[in-house]
Amino acid sequence: MCGRPFFDASGDDHHCAACLARLPYFLRARAWGCYPGDESAEHPLRQIVQKFKYGRKVSLGKPLGRLMAQGCQEFLKECHVDLIVSVPLHPKRLRWRGFNQSLLLARQVSRLYQVSVDPFALRRDRETVPQTELTEDERRKNVRGAFSIPTGKSLKGKSVLLVDDVYTSGATVNECSHALVRGGAKAVYVLTLARTI
Repeated sequence: MCGRPFFDASGDDHHCAACLARLPYFLRARAWGCYPGDESAEHPLRQIVQKFKYGRKVSLGKPLGRLMAQGCQEFLKECHVDLIVSVPLHPKRLRWRGFNQSLLLARQVSRLYQVSVDPFALRRDRETVPQTELTEDERRKNVRGAFSIPTGKSLKGKSVLLVDDVYTSGATVNECSHALVRGGAKAVYVLTLARTI
């Protein structure tokens, strides 16, 4: 379901303990690559994601988005989505950063699969503290109720692909998925560039 890799060959895809304990609002999530959750462990994917996101290397959006889209072709073909949505930034964070890294990635997926991306289908209503230093439970509380569907937008009956840069605890993409489902989406799938393990 959430795409957490298991390091054994126990057969077909199955739910992890977190998904069994609390089913997410999305149907399935996948990431192009993984790296250790331990911040002290150096990893090339973490370094490139941090350059892209915090070093404001906007030019990395295109090649990273293409890698993600091409590397996850099987998953994307199975999903049959009608619309692509990126995890939104709060307007203050967007002004500070100057770009939404998730939207840049989503646009590359959109180009490759000829599915439209709507950068205004999901809104971040509340500014939240950065998730990086929070525990899993704190992350869930931090983003609870932070997203909504703008008035006049309808997702009724649509299968939506939600794109983000990194899946850590899944709190952000799950809360976004909750808003999308409340907004009428019949199914939400999640695709990220990276996943922390």
